[in-house]
Amino acid sequence: MEPVNIAFISLGCDKNLYDSEVMLGIIDANGYNIVQNEEDADIIIVNTCGFIKEANEESIDNILRAAEYKQTGRLKAIIAAGCMVERYKDDIFKNLPEVDAVIGTNDIEKIADIIKEINSGKRNIMFVSGIEKNINPDYLLKRRITTLGGLAYLKIAEGCNNFCTYCTIPSIKGKYRSRPIEDIEAEAMRLSKLGVSELIIVAQDTALYGIDLYKEKTLSKLIRKLSEIDGIKWIRLMYCYPENIDDSLIDEIASNKKVLHYIDMPIQHSCDTVLKRMGRKSTKEKLYKVIKKLREKISDICIRTTVITGFPNETEKEFEELCNFIKDIRFDRLGVFAYSREEGTPAYNMDNQIDEEVKIKRKNIILDMQRDISEEKCKDFIGKEIEVIVEGRFENNGKKTYLCRSYRDCYEVDGYVFLDSENEYMSGDYVKVFVTGASYYDLIGVEADESAQ
Repeated sequence: MEPVNIAFISLGCDKNLYDSEVMLGIIDANGYNIVQNEEDADIIIVNTCGFIKEANEESIDNILRAAEYKQTGRLKAIIAAGCMVERYKDDIFKNLPEVDAVIGTNDIEKIADIIKEINSGKRNIMFVSGIEKNINPDYLLKRRITTLGGLAYLKIAEGCNNFCTYCTIPSIKGKYRSRPIEDIEAEAMRLSKLGVSELIIVAQDTALYGIDLYKEKTLSKLIRKLSEIDGIKWIRLMYCYPENIDDSLIDEIASNKKVLHYIDMPIQHSCDTVLKRMGRKSTKEKLYKVIKKLREKISDICIRTTVITGFPNETEKEFEELCNFIKDIRFDRLGVFAYSREEGTPAYNMDNQIDEEVKIKRKNIILDMQRDISEEKCKDFIGKEIEVIVEGRFENNGKKTYLCRSYRDCYEVDGYVFLDSENEYMSGDYVKVFVTGASYYDLIGVEADESAQ
């Protein structure tokens, strides 16, 4: 019998990619053939994102595009997975008849069962239990890594307890559920044996890790355990909510040689009145305090954040306060989202919704401001030596240029270090670079030993 060909489309955040890699591993372990070309697929799985309107639209567009292969290729069925499915499970088949089966975010271990049912001729299959399950270490053993450059995401918890008024995640993912330290450590050891040297720690709120299992925040203890694994060289922390960054975590980042001096700390705003409407637990004073501690104890810390413009009832004065905060703090990395009005969230029904053009205008003001800050911070590295990890290579005017990342550059969200070198490097290699130039977000350099010649 000819093997069943499966193509996979993964959308959304890194936590979604983690789930996609788990499903790919289960599919592979069950003897199905994974193909890159969607035209060659018997089944296409679309792991959707449903966080905001634009993500839903992207998910729908990809499903409709995949459905075209039912006429032009060999495609027999489409499976929709992920957050959009979980959020709109009651309407998927009605609104997207192109979909033949759906699987929820808490049911990904059943992906092979769904494929088996499709191959038996069944359609309109729904595996969306809505049960708040813990991450199962058994099916993680099959996970198939798709990231480049010797890195892998490591999801340490599922769900969220924050209930920010703009966010749909708690209703999609359920309450916060930490994985046991020993399970995470076992997965990290397996990743190391596969050649992974950089772990990117992710969860909806990473800094809250352990609060449910151990009745206290234990992220510092976890990363200390992970740093003891041979082969792990870099540990990077993402999504640490500022109110949950405590002294023990800061001390661990400062003292642990494997933990990068980098932290992603989404603040979303700095004005107390807006933070209160958002349901955030921080205040401007608390933000100043935690940032001051980070910079005092870790002088070269790279702080990344995200902010939202145009939240309901955001006045010009409140927006100006956010701008002044950003100018004062001078974040190393910063992303901006225009507020997205999402059904089912408290903010959806708030008065004084902001016009879309105002949201975008404010977003662009902050992006322009941050571009200048970022350029100045990048230029500070000219003449310094930094270590980078090689991600890829391309030809530049007949010369080899390597695409690299420093401790300041998280995979696919930050900048790069461009290294011109005639030496041969592989993806995942570490190189010392002497920085010779900088742009708004990126650095340019040569090998450190060459700079001394």
